[in-house]
Amino acid sequence: MALNATRGRVLVVDEDPDVLDLLDRQVLQPLGCTVATADDSGSAIQHALNFVPDLIIASLTLPGLSGKDLLVALRSQGMEVPMLVTASEGMEADAVQAFRLGARDYLVKPLREAEVVTAVERALSDVRLRNERHQLAEQLAESNRELERRVRELTTLYGIGKAVTSTTHQGQLFSKLVESSLYVTEAGMGWVLVKEDRSDQLVLRAQRNLPPALAAKLHQPWDDGVSSLVMLSGEALNVYGEGLAQFKLSRLGKAALVVPIKVRDQAIGVICVARQEHRPFSERNQAMLEAVADYASISLVNARLFVALETRAQRLQRMVEQGGAHVPLEWRDGLAHQVRNVQADLGRLLSDARAEALSAELTQLGQQLDQLVQELSDLPQLTAHDGEGPAEAAGAAAP
Repeated sequence: MALNATRGRVLVVDEDPDVLDLLDRQVLQPLGCTVATADDSGSAIQHALNFVPDLIIASLTLPGLSGKDLLVALRSQGMEVPMLVTASEGMEADAVQAFRLGARDYLVKPLREAEVVTAVERALSDVRLRNERHQLAEQLAESNRELERRVRELTTLYGIGKAVTSTTHQGQLFSKLVESSLYVTEAGMGWVLVKEDRSDQLVLRAQRNLPPALAAKLHQPWDDGVSSLVMLSGEALNVYGEGLAQFKLSRLGKAALVVPIKVRDQAIGVICVARQEHRPFSERNQAMLEAVADYASISLVNARLFVALETRAQRLQRMVEQGGAHVPLEWRDGLAHQVRNVQADLGRLLSDARAEALSAELTQLGQQLDQLVQELSDLPQLTAHDGEGPAEAAGAAAP
């Protein structure tokens, strides 16, 4: 007999104290069951609501409300607890009616211990299997919900990546980054700080829902008290509650998440989001925001490359209009060198990319750069002595 396998909560309802004692002390407790007893249907209903049994053993001959009435009353309360009914010989017709009402088994009095044990073990085994099926169904449903969330997240990141990486105007880029960050983290406010090349100060480039006094600092240096630490460490910071109270950022919210934007393993800026309610950001929120930061890295490189190429294209156009279709050798080589530096940056970003869509975007941009280098090598050459002094050629090659 597997005692642990039959362990459960059993409510015994009988008008005979000897039967209650037999079932409680001699049968159920040795099986490892937790037992509650009642001698009438009224108290049995209260026990059933409070005790929440896995199994009920009830007499059909209870005073007042019978065992069949008890069964109906419990079903009306929405309790689907399996019930074993007990009755004297000759009450088979009542037992049949009890079966129709949902009883699981029928035991004839005087009760035999072995028969009771077998019936109880069978009933509790069925209960255990039913509970296991319910748990498995819940786990499957949760797995399906998790899969749906993952699909939505990947779809969202892909859409964000397409929108962000196709933007070359930095103002629009930063605005999209903040909007995307709030969406993936369910935050109430957000901002982007980018390091200024000349002073290394963090400048507020975009914001959403900051207080008016802080929103007025757009395109100005601003230290939120946390981002500078993330710039130094190069690691994301998820802080809330008492941990946030030591920073001045706590005046904005009760939870904050800050992730670095990196190029060449160096932080060049941060994306920050905050909530005013006491609800910390989850690991999933952090992973999503880090993916947005990955897109920010490639987008900034892309935007800077676009500006550089556009400037050089305009300069080349002027040169062609002024002096023919030949390109100074020094200018061409300088541009090719800078493009190769950007290619190296893309290689590092690609190795660190955490999203498939981002990797695809990086690969596509790398292919475009390869094509640009090839086109540069095919341009007609004009050396310095062919019509342009060394100083002029060096100036044309400068960014």
